Amino acid sequence: MWITSTTCRGLIRILIINAAIALMPPLMLVVLSVDHISFQRLLFTFLYSLIYANCIGGLNFATIPRLWQAVQRYPAWKRWPLRIMALLANSVAGGLLACLILVAFGFIPRDLYWPEFLGSLKIATFLTMLAGLGIATYETLHWRLEETTLQLRTKELERERALKLATEAQLASLESRIHPHFLFNTLNSISSLIPEDPQRAERLLEQMAALLRFSLDSNQSGLVPLASELKIVADYLEIEKARFGERLRYRIDLAPDLNGERVPPLSVQTLVENSVKFAIAPNRAGGEIVISGRRGNGHLRVEVCDDGPGFTLESSPPGHGLDNLKGRLDTLFGQDASLTLERREQHNHIRLSVPEHAGIPR
Repeated sequence: MWITSTTCRGLIRILIINAAIALMPPLMLVVLSVDHISFQRLLFTFLYSLIYANCIGGLNFATIPRLWQAVQRYPAWKRWPLRIMALLANSVAGGLLACLILVAFGFIPRDLYWPEFLGSLKIATFLTMLAGLGIATYETLHWRLEETTLQLRTKELERERALKLATEAQLASLESRIHPHFLFNTLNSISSLIPEDPQRAERLLEQMAALLRFSLDSNQSGLVPLASELKIVADYLEIEKARFGERLRYRIDLAPDLNGERVPPLSVQTLVENSVKFAIAPNRAGGEIVISGRRGNGHLRVEVCDDGPGFTLESSPPGHGLDNLKGRLDTLFGQDASLTLERREQHNHIRLSVPEHAGIPR
């Protein structure tokens, strides 16, 4: 049977501890003796003590840890006396075994076995109690530290899991508000075409089905490629163009290298829908919507420009449209994302800013 590395390390640890305990009698001999102590006597005392330390220490390392666990459930007034009695029993049994080894190797005569055992029992018991209680105290504190650490890690994992579930629930709640609103708008656009152009209405229904599949699938991902988002925007604008005709003009001007960047699903579509609702629908002459994008300072910036009347982001109804999008951005990115509005030359410029390479595996 092969000895594992863990077992080997444990044996080395036991031998080192026993050797450290065996050094105590020679050191005590040097400190307490008034006469000069020869090196041969110190070496003999160390070897003598090493036999005792390994006999008693071996018994302690083999039995005490199991006893410690067995009596852990007992109250302290019962637990510690049992531990002390076990240390005393091992001290006696180990001392008897050590004396047998000393006799066998000729360190002491056979007729001095019992006098030697009784004479060394006091110092052996003292060192056993000192070392045993010291190691026991250390192991107890170490066990409590590990238990406390495990409890803290468990609580941290539970907190992170609860936070993740809360975030996912919040996102699902926010996104669920998009779908009915989006659905009603597209259905209204399609219904106006059914009497006049059934074939075009059928094509628009297919586009709407694709949009619904995208919106449902996007709930599972959290972020989508900008190219997919722009396709949704183009489909949405085509559906709305069927309703507004030449009144709705749009242009999408983004570099192809931005297609792989990721944005929240239906985020750009929300900005475009806002422009259609407030810039195109109320104006008999219609207007133009321009969608552009660029990178800057580690962020992707997508801007939607329209020539509608001025407004503020704070005026958006709570839980709808732009306010909904701001809540999603805050949930997904915190302070790393933003939604800003600027009025320049009679045009509204709404800018969506998200971290560059968000959600893209490195």
